[in-house]
Amino acid sequence: MICITGDLHGDLSRLGHKNIKKLKKGDSLIICGDFGCIWDGSSKENATLKALGKKKFNVLFVDGCHENFDLLESYPIEEWNGGKTRVISGNLRQLMRGELFDIDGKKIFAFGGGQSEDKDIKKEQNNWWENETPTEEEIENAIDNLLAAGNKVDYIVTHEPPATLKEFLQVDTKQKSEMGAYFDKLKDSCEYIKWFFGKCHINRSIPPKYQAVFDEAFIIE
Repeated sequence: MICITGDLHGDLSRLGHKNIKKLKKGDSLIICGDFGCIWDGSSKENATLKALGKKKFNVLFVDGCHENFDLLESYPIEEWNGGKTRVISGNLRQLMRGELFDIDGKKIFAFGGGQSEDKDIKKEQNNWWENETPTEEEIENAIDNLLAAGNKVDYIVTHEPPATLKEFLQVDTKQKSEMGAYFDKLKDSCEYIKWFFGKCHINRSIPPKYQAVFDEAFIIE
């Protein structure tokens, strides 16, 4: 069983959600960006990461806009279930950008990263990382991986939505990025059941195939 939820920003109270409590050994929780538990490298934070890694189910996340990328990128890379991950601790992993995974019999395409709307403020506070924005190489890797899969997956999990959905939802409408343009092409060129994204901090279904997710937790059987 797979359960998908939105941004945590380091708040682990979400793990008390009734659907997350249903997860058993070998099941997976996927977080749609802004994991937020890799931030200051403190002993308390490291203890939290170890505790998450000891969960009986897999705790998986795509990166968002509010991560310490210097710390995140220091973790080792390992192939897992068909795609590249960063191993944080035990069953806790980052699903790397543009990778495809076979999880519980479902083909999952993961692509983290994003663009901070408060970039200038964060720059002044020295807590903004250029690495939050995906590179051309990461987008090309995603294109190649999907092409090898016949441009067909079961689910897409990202932090950012396609640019046209931002217009529809009236969020971050002034932001323009190569990633947003790529996601717009992806939504029409790839076959999938549903696309989950966390950036907008709302729980809203957008027919026919899109799900904005924040503090809800959706089960994929």
